[in-house]
Amino acid sequence: MKFRTDIEGLRAVAVLAVVGFHAGIPYFTGGYTGVDVFFVISGFLITGLLVKEIRETGRVRIAEFYARRARRILPSAAVVLVATLVASWFILTPLRRPDVAWDAITSAFSMANWRFIAHNTDYMAAGQSQSPLLHFWSLAVEEQFYVLLAPLLWLLARKFRRGIAPVLLVVTVASFALSLYWTQLNQSLAYMASPTRAWQFGLGGLLALVAWAPRRKLTAHTLGVLGAGAVLASVVLFTSKTPFPGWAAVLPTLGAVALIAAGPQGVIGRALSLRPMRRLGQLSFAWYLWHWPVIVLVDAAAGEQPWPVKTALGVASLLPAWLTMRYVERPLRYAKALRQGARPSLNLGLAATVLPLVAALAVGSGSLRELTGGLTNLQLIGASSGSHLITNPVTGGLVPSPLDASTDYPRSGKCEVAPDGTTSPECLFAHTGSKDRVVLFGDSHADQWFPVAQDIAQQHGWALEDLTKMGCPAAKMTVHSPQLGREYTECDTWRANTLKRIADGPKPKMIIVGELNQYGKSAEDLAKAWQPTLKALTATGAPVVYLRDTPMPGKDIPDCVSGADDPAECDFPAKPALRRDLIAEHPPAGVHVVDVVDAVCPDGETCPAVKDGVLLYRDDSHLTNTAAKALGPRIEAQIQRLGLFG
Repeated sequence: MKFRTDIEGLRAVAVLAVVGFHAGIPYFTGGYTGVDVFFVISGFLITGLLVKEIRETGRVRIAEFYARRARRILPSAAVVLVATLVASWFILTPLRRPDVAWDAITSAFSMANWRFIAHNTDYMAAGQSQSPLLHFWSLAVEEQFYVLLAPLLWLLARKFRRGIAPVLLVVTVASFALSLYWTQLNQSLAYMASPTRAWQFGLGGLLALVAWAPRRKLTAHTLGVLGAGAVLASVVLFTSKTPFPGWAAVLPTLGAVALIAAGPQGVIGRALSLRPMRRLGQLSFAWYLWHWPVIVLVDAAAGEQPWPVKTALGVASLLPAWLTMRYVERPLRYAKALRQGARPSLNLGLAATVLPLVAALAVGSGSLRELTGGLTNLQLIGASSGSHLITNPVTGGLVPSPLDASTDYPRSGKCEVAPDGTTSPECLFAHTGSKDRVVLFGDSHADQWFPVAQDIAQQHGWALEDLTKMGCPAAKMTVHSPQLGREYTECDTWRANTLKRIADGPKPKMIIVGELNQYGKSAEDLAKAWQPTLKALTATGAPVVYLRDTPMPGKDIPDCVSGADDPAECDFPAKPALRRDLIAEHPPAGVHVVDVVDAVCPDGETCPAVKDGVLLYRDDSHLTNTAAKALGPRIEAQIQRLGLFG
């Protein structure tokens, strides 16, 4: 394991790809594959060092290994975590700060990837509020690799030294198979989970075990060019819609393997060994840590920035990266006092873990104190009470509070259909002795009206059948699923199965349909896609109530309100929030339109974030359950005027 100047330069390639992707630079749409290159490098170097120790001493000194990792990684990570928490306190809204605090805690304990998986975070999503610590998911994956690899090699060195390569090969193959499987089920899980990334470390480790080096320059040239081409093609050709990791990850991973195997003697190896590439490679760890918080926090403070500005921010983050490397990373990594046994370094690692934890608790608890309070007991009004949503407009609090808004949603959990599901479960909210039912059909924008549909059913002695699936339009069109990273074919199957289920069952007393009015490229495309669905529903003979979609704020309303002096600062213009709805304008025969837009955007020009003390939205799209209940009497009154209750 001689020092490899070309690998130092390869780190520069990897970090440039990642920074370019995060900055949104054109032709860096697949720059996230730089992380894959980092994983292969880590697998090669760490496995090589441990196997070298086994060959020289016959054992693995696990404590010494963890001590080296602690000196190398944890102090710099702690500096960035604490700095990000401090900056978040001054820049982010009170509602976002507790999430960042939790992100910091899990990052300090190298578990950030599992937190982001649990929150179903889309790493490649655009337009959503990203955590300034999201990039710590990859460090967590690496740390989990380090934690497991050293004991595994220690055990094999003691019991079955010749089994190191076979065991590593089995782990690599199994991990790759799992990656292919999970990529089809849940791209967020597959992308950030350590079991689905282990094969990339494994390939790097297997290369280290082979200890192969090209004997001819032509071989080195060929491998280097092929490897560089594979990595470059991944960066340029892949996009956020590429199913990843899965099969696509093979290209950058094998590209990195080829570049490492080529060594420093080929033309690519010599290019990677140039002084500028090596200097940037030395900075790669600190730069990776710093660039993302800088970009995200500036976006949070000044609004979404164009790619040239983000590129400038990425370059500017080289300064704190250099300072961190110069005054934290290198001094502690090579300090003689810390290299005399494992305990001093492990104590340093413990301190580097506790410090962000204390800062996170301070930021989180302080933010929660700001968010507490609000009114809870408000009486909803009927449909004839003018433009108010509640009987006594409120000035002293919000219902729900911004802190509670994200959990103020319909309690129809048993009806949720998993992303890979194609059939709704038995989801009948029965009224005692009733054989009649009202059907609620559509996506999450239909499901936001669950309490209204349930109230209608109860008032008329009917049962309610909830047939909804998040992200799945009732209109007949195939959409792309960010979660799955591909076309949402399960949605098409679910829609067909649901329409058949409605048609084959007893005739409903009423069918209520609705969905997000943003599917398709245009209002005309969406209206055309609605035709076969509405035709199938009206063919049942049941009255079909079409709920016009509510306005799309385009920003996280609870987050905005939590940081505003006046909730009116979070109001938004009606025109861009309301896409034209051709079905509402020209409903087909048998379809009856119900519209409450005039209640949530009273003047037709501006849509309020808060009305009469009610926080209207729970995110950047859906109504709070409180708002939906408040609007219920208006919906019921319109249905009554249409004569659909019989």
